[in-house]
Amino acid sequence: MNVFRYDTVKVEDVVTEGASKVKVRWLITKEMGANNFAMRVFEVAPDGYTPLHSHSWEHEIFVLDGTGELYDGKKVTFFKAGDVAFVPSNERHQFKNNGKLLLRFICLIPYTQK
Repeated sequence: MNVFRYDTVKVEDVVTEGASKVKVRWLITKEMGANNFAMRVFEVAPDGYTPLHSHSWEHEIFVLDGTGELYDGKKVTFFKAGDVAFVPSNERHQFKNNGKLLLRFICLIPYTQK
């Protein structure tokens, strides 16, 4: 077992094309012995966003702080701290911070994507 503070994990800029003002902390990884899922915390600054994209794996999201929009290329769904979002496999998605404070959310992904 391993217990630690999330803010002790190195924060990295997301440099993927189409992303702006996004950082990620890889909290639980294969290197720690997690063979099925990775846990990440994303930090999106005001007016920041992840790329609009899709892939063959799902996302499970829990919003910790802030407000935002989940965009699929056509429709916007608003969310706030305490909300949960599920993005199925192959569904286009983009997370945007539409507030004035930092948007933080936990994102779980399966290791089937690699």
